[in-house]
Amino acid sequence: MPLNSTPAGVQPSREPERLDESDVAAAPVPESAAIQSRYGRTPTRRVRDRRILWGLGGIFVLVLGAWVLWTGLDGASTQIEARDIGYTIIDEHSVSVTFEVALPVNRTASCAVQALNASYSVVGWKIIDLPPSTLYNRSFTELLRTTDLSNTGLIYQCWLT
Repeated sequence: MPLNSTPAGVQPSREPERLDESDVAAAPVPESAAIQSRYGRTPTRRVRDRRILWGLGGIFVLVLGAWVLWTGLDGASTQIEARDIGYTIIDEHSVSVTFEVALPVNRTASCAVQALNASYSVVGWKIIDLPPSTLYNRSFTELLRTTDLSNTGLIYQCWLT
């Protein structure tokens, strides 16, 4: 058999054709319906995906709106602000604490006042009931009895009653 001959029934191979740059920019060949179905690119799938995305977007907007309303309305609730003004250590077993409270008009509240020693242990504690008033900011001075010499006296917490 000659070197360049091919066996019977087999076509001779040709060298691959080279593509010009103009051939590369040619329009893509449309895929068959079977290939599109195999890879999930059917028109019904696109419609379903679009509906799912719109649904998820709607749920996100509803949750965000509910959160904004909840935090906005919660911020409008009545709040109490208390701050320490000062303290005076009277003797080994008592301290005077002065504090200011800002609370809604005509509302009652309670505040916990404490005295601490040098190691920050509580050596005195008292809960004070604040009567209603027409003033928003009010100042109070309370005398606390202590079990040991206190280093400081301060307001711990206030709440509406």
